[in-house]
Amino acid sequence: MNSKLYKIFFMVLGIFTLGYMVYKLGAHEIWENILKTGFWFIPIIGSWLAIYMFNAVAFKAIIQEPELPKSNLSYWKVLRLTITGYAINYVTPFVALGGEPYRIMELNKTLGIHKATSSVLLYGMMHVFSHIIFWLLSIFLIVFCVKLDSVMLAGCAAAFALGILITIWFIRVYKKGFTVSTFKFLQKIPFVKKWAKSFAEEKAETLHEIDSQIRILYLNRKPRFFKALFYELLARVITCAEIYFTAVAIGLDMNIAEALIVSSGSSLFANLIFFLPMQLGAREGGLALALESIGLPGQVGIFIGIVTRIRELFWILIGLLLVRTSSGAATQLDIEDVPELLNK
Repeated sequence: MNSKLYKIFFMVLGIFTLGYMVYKLGAHEIWENILKTGFWFIPIIGSWLAIYMFNAVAFKAIIQEPELPKSNLSYWKVLRLTITGYAINYVTPFVALGGEPYRIMELNKTLGIHKATSSVLLYGMMHVFSHIIFWLLSIFLIVFCVKLDSVMLAGCAAAFALGILITIWFIRVYKKGFTVSTFKFLQKIPFVKKWAKSFAEEKAETLHEIDSQIRILYLNRKPRFFKALFYELLARVITCAEIYFTAVAIGLDMNIAEALIVSSGSSLFANLIFFLPMQLGAREGGLALALESIGLPGQVGIFIGIVTRIRELFWILIGLLLVRTSSGAATQLDIEDVPELLNK
């Protein structure tokens, strides 16, 4: 599948998903919720533009290397890749199934396959790492702002301990890399060990190069590492604005701290159910649980969930339009060519 067919495939998938979501939600209900939310839909949509802009700053910080002039991409190109990548991820059954390969394909022409792959991988790691830090910080908010019984306090303590362990693992990965060790681990698993061994031997140079890029970002480019982490974390914090603005629109008594708790709690629950397209049903359940934890009616989560779906439909449409209008000359890479290119 060449890059043009790849774009067409995800555009068709995206259009189908848009149509399916409109059908499931109901055009009449979507319109009613837009009217009910009213003016507040503008800052809700706009908050996600701000989020994507901060994501793009983080992505650009990871891509750019002072000693590599070609890595100094325009901010617009990075922002476009950020929006399109997330739009594709929204409509694929597994998180990052389509968005990350698309970004690699688009960056390959300018940066080469090794730099493109490591940049996208590093950004994906940073995006997840910022989630973990955000959830850890949210536990403090929960403890200080929510009345917790002993069971919930124990749960918060366990979640915090788990988050610290994951953070330590991330730091270890940033110091030592993980692609080589991952394939060593896969070689111990039945059914895939033969393939993993063959791939690791064939792509040994590439895997070591990617691990080297991971280590360099943390050990030798610390200012850019922390800049990317800061802007990714800032983007995560701003996601609470969507929930806060929706609450204000329907007259719900919610403050910023509570919006942060609901945002972190619902995103944690939704990300645990990562295999559903657009996390169908999982987000609404997470919103209901998070709202009830701060003493607000859980059924409001359904309305907030619908507003969130409408916002997602808007940005999926924008992302697909950006895919459609992106330069066909950006890359001529075929999906099937990636293994061969990795040998170079």
